[in-house]
Amino acid sequence: MAAFKPAYLIHGDDHGRIAERRARLRELAERSSGAQGLELFEGEQAAPDTVAAALNALTFAIGRRFLIVDGAERWKDRELDALEAALASLAPDTTVTFFAREDGRLKAPKRLHDAVSRAGGVIDAEQSVKPWELPKWAVSQARQLGLDLTPEAARMLVAHVGERQQRLLRELEKLALDLEPGASIDVDTVLEVTAASAERKAWALADALLSGSAATSARILLQLRTQGERLPGQIYWMSTRIRQALQIARELERGASHSQIRSGLRMPSAAADRLIADAKRLGVERLERATCLVADLELASRGGGSGASEETEALLAISELAA
Repeated sequence: MAAFKPAYLIHGDDHGRIAERRARLRELAERSSGAQGLELFEGEQAAPDTVAAALNALTFAIGRRFLIVDGAERWKDRELDALEAALASLAPDTTVTFFAREDGRLKAPKRLHDAVSRAGGVIDAEQSVKPWELPKWAVSQARQLGLDLTPEAARMLVAHVGERQQRLLRELEKLALDLEPGASIDVDTVLEVTAASAERKAWALADALLSGSAATSARILLQLRTQGERLPGQIYWMSTRIRQALQIARELERGASHSQIRSGLRMPSAAADRLIADAKRLGVERLERATCLVADLELASRGGGSGASEETEALLAISELAA
């Protein structure tokens, strides 16, 4: 059975990771003590005085008692008198965990940090990693999983999978299951093993744009939006593939051969051949125009457009890109 501390504070702006830890704790608590030993405090019930009263109340539950408290980011230091006293005299076999999904000015109060520490508890910060730090973070996470992820492969993993830390970690865990401990992961391994359906569809969207199919592009975009993918992420994939095609078109103009260009592309041969063919068909001028249109779409997604919805802005841009 896992050894539990009296108290935990899980806080930070990586809300997805915090949600995962909450779900895992609830599962462990139910497995350890059953539903009768688990108490949830959410919404209006997640108030410091309410939690303090629960900690001070007698209970006839058998086994360890678990209290899971959401919304600690909304609390103020001045509200914590009763809770601080309750944490100072926690009953044996009690574990209380506070979750604070921080954002901007919403932070778990310092007084709660101090009270959890004095109770012999653990404070864990789950912070989002800046986009430019993700490759280094991925290398570190891979090392903890017993894998040797090269820096080049880490950059490809981020480009291939996206900037969501949970998704990157899931892909690394898949690699850890598929490969031997201590395995070295290069770019080719990343391309072969990773990428979920959303990323494959995102590449399909970029390819449809380059092939000139407005109808297919619009259909794929709407599918991605329906499954929760945000427009800025799709712009990233479109921009990446169009810039790649533009570079290829420029190399072709300078006289580079098909085989020379393909040898420098980190993708399967069939995909490389298709991209080179699209770049040759579209040419430098049209691809430069496409780059500008995607830049305009990115501006619109950040509030600088005509005021229309994201979907409308995207569909208008697609009609021009694929024209």
